[in-house]
Amino acid sequence: MHIFWAALLGTVAFFWILGVVELALGVRLIPSLEGTAPLADSKCPSVSVLFAGRDEADKISDALETMLGLDYPRYEVIAVDDRSGDGTGAIIEAAARKDARLKPVRIDELPAGWLGKPHALLAAYERSSGEWLVFTDADVHFRPDLLRRAIALAENNGWDHLTLLAAPKMFTPGEKIVMTFFGMGFLMGTRPWQASNRSSGGYTGVGAFQLIRRSAYEKMGTHRRLAMEVIDDMKLGKLVKEAGFHSGVARAGDAVSVHWHAGLGNTIRGTTKNFFAASGYRLWLTAVQTCGLLLMCVFPVVALPFARGWPLVFASIAVGLPLFVATGVAINIKAPLVYALTYPVGALIFAWMLTRSTIVTLRQGGIVWRGTFYPLEELKRGVV
Repeated sequence: MHIFWAALLGTVAFFWILGVVELALGVRLIPSLEGTAPLADSKCPSVSVLFAGRDEADKISDALETMLGLDYPRYEVIAVDDRSGDGTGAIIEAAARKDARLKPVRIDELPAGWLGKPHALLAAYERSSGEWLVFTDADVHFRPDLLRRAIALAENNGWDHLTLLAAPKMFTPGEKIVMTFFGMGFLMGTRPWQASNRSSGGYTGVGAFQLIRRSAYEKMGTHRRLAMEVIDDMKLGKLVKEAGFHSGVARAGDAVSVHWHAGLGNTIRGTTKNFFAASGYRLWLTAVQTCGLLLMCVFPVVALPFARGWPLVFASIAVGLPLFVATGVAINIKAPLVYALTYPVGALIFAWMLTRSTIVTLRQGGIVWRGTFYPLEELKRGVV
């Protein structure tokens, strides 16, 4: 039995060593927006900022204020009210009367074969004119110099597509636990530095900010290719690379910020549609992901007090390395360092989110998103 535990903990430690070495080398390849000089007026191409919102009346005013407050000479904002039942549309219309750069779009009906968000973003694109497109969300905040630096970074690197890693706004302990672990999982799961590696199949897309050349977006097939894809932001990055274009990822710092969900309960409920979708609705893959989370992030912590000899050495490595990663993430997202210690709790929460998303989706036979039910079989056919 001693040999079994030593072998199991040794395997976990080995994979943590490999992962952290790759992470340490990879994150150095992700540039920072702060390190890029902003473009002069004469070099600024036209840009269209596109977003869709449904029932976002409590958040959209502040987000619109930052989008219309950008220090950029040639841009427009296309704001789509996607079948809202609250005051979202009225807020957009009122802002548009004060600023001609804002173009409001109202959608009253959703065609068959479409998810609401991809359909609304396509509608925004069809009313846009910019050489570059920015896809974002109705609750994201921008810093005034964002576009000048983002366009400069993309053009300097020859990128057709740029994803920025946004700064999360966190207020409750539950949010800080989840976002610290999410940062760990995102870095080690998606390996975003691989997005710019043309020989790699790695890709990245974050809904808060994706910049793409209009010509590249059109050649990759627009959001028509993502009509029934729940993870549309990540899959946009995938389609960009599959179409042969150059993609990149950078750290935004506080130039792009968003409050993901208010409180732990809303975070769990708000991701119900996403987590099973992220595995392509494959039950076996979700089971592997859940077991992997528990094995890599929870098991060593539980085993550490009882381990002796080599199992203790391996358990210490398997606890220390993720703690090191969590500390780096906490520093980067400006969470108190004590939240690095909560990564096993974050893993348990994420395991539950994966399990809950799968159970709810299977029990319902699909998902409910933006007030519309989508059957599971139709969703499976739409996976990119």
